[in-house]
Amino acid sequence: MPTPSSLVTSLPASGIRQMMAKAMAIPGVARLDVGEPQFDTPGHIVDAAFAAARAGFTKYTASAGLISTREAIARSVSQDVPTSVSADNIVVTVGAVGALSSAVRAVVDAGDDVLIPNPGWPNYIAMVRCAGAEPRPYALHSDNGFVPTSHDLEGALTPRAKAILINTPANPTGAVFPQKVMEMVLNFAQAHDLYVISDEVYGKIVFGRELPHTSAWGLGHDERVIVANSLSKTYSMTGWRIGWSLAAPDMTVQIAKLQEAYVSCCSSIAQKAAEAALSGDQACVHAACGAYHRNLEIAEAALDSQGIGHARSAGTFFLWVDVGCHDSWSFADRFLQERKVAVAPGDAFGSQGHGRVRLSLASSVEQVEYGVQQLAEFCASEPRA
Repeated sequence: MPTPSSLVTSLPASGIRQMMAKAMAIPGVARLDVGEPQFDTPGHIVDAAFAAARAGFTKYTASAGLISTREAIARSVSQDVPTSVSADNIVVTVGAVGALSSAVRAVVDAGDDVLIPNPGWPNYIAMVRCAGAEPRPYALHSDNGFVPTSHDLEGALTPRAKAILINTPANPTGAVFPQKVMEMVLNFAQAHDLYVISDEVYGKIVFGRELPHTSAWGLGHDERVIVANSLSKTYSMTGWRIGWSLAAPDMTVQIAKLQEAYVSCCSSIAQKAAEAALSGDQACVHAACGAYHRNLEIAEAALDSQGIGHARSAGTFFLWVDVGCHDSWSFADRFLQERKVAVAPGDAFGSQGHGRVRLSLASSVEQVEYGVQQLAEFCASEPRA
């Protein structure tokens, strides 16, 4: 009897998804675990999708996406980076996950190494290993605001390193790279001949505590940069599965090949919805960011009042909380069972997550207030590490 691929069977399950599954089985749980915006997709975007379907946009598109969608993305991106972007730089992907996994697969060969952040989104490990490469974590430290230093990157560098993956604004810490840090990363990549894969899916969700979000694109190293982004978080479109990669035209051709192999193309209807999102009224984005910022201020004030440490989030809708536990998996599970509040265990994000949990503040203000209050009470009753 044949057996499944050893590569696939060896992949660890996401700790975030494990906790999500447990939470979904318990009625009445306050959900602070998954990065799911509380808002419905804005009506004008939904209307555009219906109109596109009725008008016959229900066929295959080119693997790289509809030219009109790629142009809409390029126009939007050009407003946020210092150089002009064209459709030749864009591939429409199945969410940022599709952009990231295709980017990794496009630049590495079996046996190569990829530097990834620790703490960082756990899917990075799976993406790298699915490409036959090995993830090499670089540590991010609280005393440096969870942004990398050249020393951190040097510590993870190996002779087989082919790429470095970065994330700003960062999940789970909420850190935002100042421009000088982004320039350091790009210069490091230049010095060691690495590609830079930049996950910028939270780029529109920043709170002004630091410099505005700085993209890896347009700072003089675009030939080695691939940026991944999506509409999921910004426009509450997680289920539409629509994102993009931004790269040099020759790399765009390679990523489009992978699209053909794995997904053929993205949903034509979702692509037309994306055009409406990017070209329409952006008030929905500003309103959502305002709500996330208010939730963040409420949560931080509650934790500060109880002396519970946490990172000072400058972006995303996450809060990285130091609960001082021996085992964050056990902590999160007991917190869920006893208080009916779901949070993500810090160890799911790497060894630097020991003793921490991640709160998602994309829920309603009522759930955030309740969940944080329960967390403060639970921490007070727990033995500290």
